[in-house]
Amino acid sequence: MTVHGLFATKPPAAASLSSKPEFAIVGRGFSGIMMAIALMKSVRVSFQLTMYDPHPSINGGQALSSAQSLEILNSRVRDLSVAAGQPDDFNDWLCANDEFRAAVPAAIPGFRQIFVPKGIFSDYVHQRFSEALARRSDITVKFSHEPVLALRKLSTGRFTLVREGGNDECDVVVLATGFGVQPRNIEISGDETPVVRARRLVDPRHAVLLGSGIRVVDRLFQLRDNGYAGRITLLSRHGFLPQTHTRLAAAPSFPVDPMPVGLRQIVRFVRQACADAEASGQGWQSAMNGLRRRARSLWQSLSPQEKRQFNRHLRAIYDSHRNRLPAAVHARLQQELADGRTVLCRGWAGRRLPEGLMVRWAGQSSEELLRADQVIDCRCSAPDLAAPLFRSLFAGGLAMTDELELGLAVSPTGEVLAEGGRTPNLFAIGPLGLGSLPDIDLVPEIVTQTYAAARLIATGKRPALKAG
Repeated sequence: MTVHGLFATKPPAAASLSSKPEFAIVGRGFSGIMMAIALMKSVRVSFQLTMYDPHPSINGGQALSSAQSLEILNSRVRDLSVAAGQPDDFNDWLCANDEFRAAVPAAIPGFRQIFVPKGIFSDYVHQRFSEALARRSDITVKFSHEPVLALRKLSTGRFTLVREGGNDECDVVVLATGFGVQPRNIEISGDETPVVRARRLVDPRHAVLLGSGIRVVDRLFQLRDNGYAGRITLLSRHGFLPQTHTRLAAAPSFPVDPMPVGLRQIVRFVRQACADAEASGQGWQSAMNGLRRRARSLWQSLSPQEKRQFNRHLRAIYDSHRNRLPAAVHARLQQELADGRTVLCRGWAGRRLPEGLMVRWAGQSSEELLRADQVIDCRCSAPDLAAPLFRSLFAGGLAMTDELELGLAVSPTGEVLAEGGRTPNLFAIGPLGLGSLPDIDLVPEIVTQTYAAARLIATGKRPALKAG
């Protein structure tokens, strides 16, 4: 059965159970939940949906993995709506929450500018998922806890999803595995944070956190809030910690002049734009917010060699300026570093040993032992392109990697690209396409992409490309 174009002409009443289109979403993190919401809102005919994930419950993936904690999200309420065309949906949900209004009265009547804990955002996402499902009594949603090991395309155009317990067939497959499936050969603690604990406590008051992004800051403050008073070392290759948000949202501002050609010239142009924004009192954050609106066209204008140069030398700097911390959290981080209890070091993590971690420090050619009783990996997992699921896609000619081999090559709507062009009815949503689409790991971009993919599935019509 060909899915594209079917929904535009076939009314819901005409679809029997046996003829219902069958969709599969692989992954139940934020990308998977968001894709399910978009399908339920966009596809008007009856359908069957199966969501696959080895986790027994919807856990939010890496983005919301600690949703029960008080970790603060690094995006404002105004940027976190999951409703297409309704940017104030999350704000309205908070305003309708009496308990939240009582706890944060100063922001009434609106909460658009504030930052909220992950747990609150997780509750909002799950409630919107439940509401979307409740409004669609004509559809069937099932959950499978078996991992999908392979994906094959049949001569009929349908797909076979291979599991240990048997095979399933469906019409449309959406890969929403976040940063991919990559098993880690380290112990997992009770809160699912990857942890290596020394079997012999040589230095029982020293913890090493790997990474320098938002997750490492979250874990640092978790340790402190739980009473950990020992030394903490933040270890990363580049050593760029997240920068700070402005007190109020910085309106996007960027020069309207044509962008130069070439990576070096573009970097100079962006630096000058940030300097000009600072000089005018707007702050460099407004220039970075404006740059994000042009990031996709800029990325596509770079040659493969320039993309590799950016990823190798500039990605960490860019990420530290786009993934920013609320001002209060940033101030606490700076105080932590100033007090000397936490230090930031540049280096490469090597083998884990009972006594700690082997490290090659920046500027050195040999490794040395960094003694610690805990080594906690706070880095985001990169997609493991050698995993059986992805290997099956490549072997079957259904997918190819992006130019940098960071993930799958995808179109803006998430369609998976292969050597022969788009693979019909196969999508990869969110961070799996980060090598093709900059910033596709952020909530607003994921929301936009899921609705675009859902509309394409429903109508077969691709959105018109927008200039620059």
